[in-house]
Amino acid sequence: MIQNPGWAAAYNVVTLPLAAGVLAWAGVAPSPAVGALLMSASTIVVALNAQLLRRW
Repeated sequence: MIQNPGWAAAYNVVTLPLAAGVLAWAGVAPSPAVGALLMSASTIVVALNAQLLRRW
């Protein structure tokens, strides 16, 4: 339970700015579909981590 918020926060700190286009000034601007995929992956990562923790 403690591990999931940590992983989710770390993932979102990295991917949320990327999905929002923070690097657009450098020519790195993902399409809206890629931004949505990055944000959806956060949910998948947390769900997979929960399944791994359940096995312990």
